[in-house]
Amino acid sequence: MIAKLIVGKSFGGCVRYLLEREQSKVLDSAGVRDYSIKALIADLNAQRKMRPQLGNAVGHTVLSWSNEDRDKLTLEKMALHAREYMEKMGIKNTQYVTVLHTDKKHPHLHIVYNRVDNDGKTIGNFNHWHKSRKLCREMTERHGYHLGKGKAKVNRQALKGNDRLRYAIHDALKSVMAKATTWKQVETMLAKHGIGIHYKYRSGTNEVQGISFEKDGVKFKGSAIDRKYSFAGMEKQLNENRAMGITQSEEENRTLADQIREVLGQQEKPITGGLEVATEVLGAFLDAAFTPVTPEPEPDPIWRRKKKKPEQEQSRGISR
Repeated sequence: MIAKLIVGKSFGGCVRYLLEREQSKVLDSAGVRDYSIKALIADLNAQRKMRPQLGNAVGHTVLSWSNEDRDKLTLEKMALHAREYMEKMGIKNTQYVTVLHTDKKHPHLHIVYNRVDNDGKTIGNFNHWHKSRKLCREMTERHGYHLGKGKAKVNRQALKGNDRLRYAIHDALKSVMAKATTWKQVETMLAKHGIGIHYKYRSGTNEVQGISFEKDGVKFKGSAIDRKYSFAGMEKQLNENRAMGITQSEEENRTLADQIREVLGQQEKPITGGLEVATEVLGAFLDAAFTPVTPEPEPDPIWRRKKKKPEQEQSRGISR
């Protein structure tokens, strides 16, 4: 069981997307007239008016199970699991509708809820990605459902929108963290994939306490990509890479032809000067190409940045 979390602005667009298709069925609801699309949208919009300043009032969660769980699931079980999920995620005392979709191979349902609750208060979403992942795993194990074997099994070609970007960042990080030993190397290598890094600092200090990644204008917390890509997790991996003697030099990223051109360009004598000059050029190239490069230790981003003033924003972006 996994969950995809979405927030939005339009109840109309969301509800019509879910219900204006033959392969949909309302499983459960509260506080809304679910027998009519028009009435359902009107009820949700009426309640959101109690907090008009909340732009993203639409809460939308997709709960999915493995196709291997199909025989274990019934409509009643799926509706109960949706209620349990909402209760433990703090989605309470508010309007919602649960809709089954059968347009995919795997069983899944959609929960649309009003982030303005019945008392006019906002249902928060702080740290909801991390909380949802933990809850889904716990429910999967407790109810005996199939537990996926990791992100390697995910069909990248079928991904769209933010999911596509999140997995692109994940795959780039997996490659980078196998080689890098310093944060500067991480920044440089991710930049080649079009990914920027943003560090979050503890208030009034230059101590890094969090990290996020940005691609195509969309930002994700490191822990939302994978738990091991939090700042603490990546710092630990970099330390382990250094301890294992992993090195990543710029020579490894340059082609043989590039290295030859550079060596030839550095020669003051023309190559047409005979065998002696050619031998000298070749020797210089071999020295440059095969001499081990030991990178100098690079400072941690904690020490590379100036101390911030307390009133400043805690997050600054670095994209190279």
